Amino acid sequence: MTTNQTPNTLSPSSVALLSLIIGCLVLGFKWLAYWLTGSVALYSDALESFVNIAAALVALLALRVAYNPPDKNHPYGHTKAEYFSAIVEGVLILIAAVLIIMEAWERLFSPVALTEVGIGASVSLIASVINGLLATYLIWQSRQHYSPALRADGLHILSDVITSVGVLLGIGLAWLTGWWWLDPLLAILVALNIIWMGSHLLQHSVGGLMDESMSDNELQPVYDIIRTEMRGAIQAHQIRTRRAGRLSFVEFHLVVAANMPVQEAHSICERIEQALKQALHHAIITIHVEPESELEKTGFIVNPKI
Repeated sequence: MTTNQTPNTLSPSSVALLSLIIGCLVLGFKWLAYWLTGSVALYSDALESFVNIAAALVALLALRVAYNPPDKNHPYGHTKAEYFSAIVEGVLILIAAVLIIMEAWERLFSPVALTEVGIGASVSLIASVINGLLATYLIWQSRQHYSPALRADGLHILSDVITSVGVLLGIGLAWLTGWWWLDPLLAILVALNIIWMGSHLLQHSVGGLMDESMSDNELQPVYDIIRTEMRGAIQAHQIRTRRAGRLSFVEFHLVVAANMPVQEAHSICERIEQALKQALHHAIITIHVEPESELEKTGFIVNPKI
């Protein structure tokens, strides 16, 4: 199993395993904070940590599959397995949100005074600091490995940190004012934020499974490279792109003079391919060479979204 990892970085599977271990530690802190205070908002925070652990486990399994080399049944590799991990994580997030709302709704109409707020909040704050460091590390590693699974895990945990800070501020306000109904209200707001996050994650992951094109910001450098490196050719058209996990796929037609030697046309394709691979990393480039009789009226590039 090759990972093409850069120096001073762990393999994606090792990063996911580290996330799983730290997730268990954070859950212990958050559950202790909930047990000390009886806060339904801290309960919602702890429940999200259960989701973090499940997501890290799924990411670990998906990454082990995704980095398997291509085989007879999967000639393009297994990289899309990372999107399944992100989809499972999105579904788990939505389930957690429903459970939080169910727990908080009854407490909203029958608020309960919290106990040991200071100690519980301190324990929860320690957990949030650990989570913040983990989220930063996961997002950095996702950029090193171009990994959707690690990116989804990192962004989820980062959102969890933001949520935790909001919960702590709200509990502190409830403690100072005696407005204990703020506790379940905060839990419901946390759940709504989780629903938004889970929906966004699902949308992004389904887009990857559906061979969604690169974004406009990603496409522009591709166009620029082809335009710059295609000297000697006549036209490039029908450019299509997609992503599959860490891999980028670029396909297009290159029109050359009908009497151009095969070796010369090959050299042009090789130059374009090398430039694209250097810019995109982990890219698979397919270029179909055509004679000038196949010129397109639209010019250099046909918009891939048309």
